[in-house]
Amino acid sequence: MSGIMINLGPSDESTLKKVPSENGNNRHKQFLKKRRFLERRGYLKGKQNKHNHKKGQSKQGHSHRDQTPWQNGAKHPPPPTATHNRNPPHAPSRTGATNSGSKPSASTNSSASLTVTVSNAGNLERSHKPIIAKSTTSTTTGSSVSNSHKPTAALPSGSKSVGNPTKYLAIDCEMVGTGPKGRVSQLARCSIVSYEGDVVYDKFIKPCVPVTDYRTRWSGIRWSDLVKATPYTEARKEILRLLVGKVVIGHAVHNDFKVLGYVHPAALTRDTSRIPLLNQKAGFPQTECASLKRLTKAIFNRDIQTGKKGHSSVEDAKATMELYRVVEAEWERSLASKSQAS
Repeated sequence: MSGIMINLGPSDESTLKKVPSENGNNRHKQFLKKRRFLERRGYLKGKQNKHNHKKGQSKQGHSHRDQTPWQNGAKHPPPPTATHNRNPPHAPSRTGATNSGSKPSASTNSSASLTVTVSNAGNLERSHKPIIAKSTTSTTTGSSVSNSHKPTAALPSGSKSVGNPTKYLAIDCEMVGTGPKGRVSQLARCSIVSYEGDVVYDKFIKPCVPVTDYRTRWSGIRWSDLVKATPYTEARKEILRLLVGKVVIGHAVHNDFKVLGYVHPAALTRDTSRIPLLNQKAGFPQTECASLKRLTKAIFNRDIQTGKKGHSSVEDAKATMELYRVVEAEWERSLASKSQAS
């Protein structure tokens, strides 16, 4: 193989040296031209770091238009705001966020909750601090009471307590006979019901002296009822503790107070055997002292004290309260006007 040698003169060597230099200048000029164009369009802010220009944003596959301001030239991200969250949209919270479908609390007023986003050393954390609105429940007095009253018998529409129903009690007592021929009455059963007709007290009571006549036909009391009955002295304390400070309603209630050895204030006593309004509604003469059985039949068309087993003090006490509620508003107004006149 033969070698070929080419001799270059001084002018040819200078020409070859200039060609790569001129090509590099042209490329640099084109780069600067494109850079100025991008700066005028707003894609570039000031001078860029050469490292960023070489890498671009190829790793994330985004163009300059898709970048956020802090990614495009800013050295640090902006401080987080209350709406900024790096977590995925549906990522579950680890701090136990309050479930919006949870049942409200037992309080009458529902509690409000507030979610606060707190920034701590650049990391976002969620803290859920419920702000509870506490409500105070005040005791309602007067006629503003619960509407859950369920009378034991059908009462006229519009019948409403003019006072505090918790202060009203109806009482009925059953007696047995002691002494010769059982002529002395002694307490053997006492029943007390509330304004709504609920039984508050009902006990058989053993007299302090031997019983000579159980009067079963009327009282309904038998020997077996008093074997383990509450002693009179103990029962009396229990009953009087319930009656103190209450409006006590009864039919011929003075007889009940007599066997209890007790005098109740007249201003707090309502005797349904002495109410002309009831007689008027029943169609009886106003001065007549009608029995509880007759009044109940005439006003409610209901029979009580039937059969041979005797009376029930619970049934009688409930009937007494129902009769009082029929005329309560008119009766209380009449008593109020009389007290003002005096």
